[in-house]
Amino acid sequence: MTIWKNWKHITKLDPDRSISEAEIEVVVRSGTDAIMISGTQNITKNNVRRLIEMLEGYSIPKILEPSGPEVVTSGGVDYLFVPSVINASSIEWIIGKHIEWAKMDEIKWDMVVPEAYIVLNPDSAVGRVTEAKTGLTATDVAAYSRCGEYYFHFPIIYIEYSGTYGNPEMVKAARDALSDATLFYGGGITTREEALEMKAAADVIVVGNVLYEQGVERFLETIP
Repeated sequence: MTIWKNWKHITKLDPDRSISEAEIEVVVRSGTDAIMISGTQNITKNNVRRLIEMLEGYSIPKILEPSGPEVVTSGGVDYLFVPSVINASSIEWIIGKHIEWAKMDEIKWDMVVPEAYIVLNPDSAVGRVTEAKTGLTATDVAAYSRCGEYYFHFPIIYIEYSGTYGNPEMVKAARDALSDATLFYGGGITTREEALEMKAAADVIVVGNVLYEQGVERFLETIP
């Protein structure tokens, strides 16, 4: 089995936000299964590289989830999780940027894991940038999830509320529509109760903002 299918908790670190070496160490030793380097705004090769360098020496799995082809690197990470926002209004975020990336030389395709993102927070940066169709019903979310798995064969379906705590019923609708794809949930988890509620609906929860906004102690509460 692919190792990431066994994960339960991923910590998302944003290259555009400040974090100390001491906080990095707490995260790595917290029990989280992997570190995902990911962000939407002001992401550059330099701040991605800085965060990768801060993680050097730690054996925890490291994922780069690139915001665009310009920040893709295979050095210092174990996986490239590449999102397609399948409810985006523009094809650029479904396949367009990926074509530019595929023109690059020496892509290590064995590191690449495609993700089908379903963005549901209209006020989030990713929602605005991709012009995502966020006014979806649970039936819509289930249909997107089925298409993501059965038609496009994405191994990961990712329900993204990005900065706000989402509706568990939407996540359950996605879960019930899937067979083999792994269901990720990300967005607004700040307490143990929220972590447990979303973990009951999704296979993997992704936690990030709480670390920056409420500190490491509150972050630790989200570890299942």
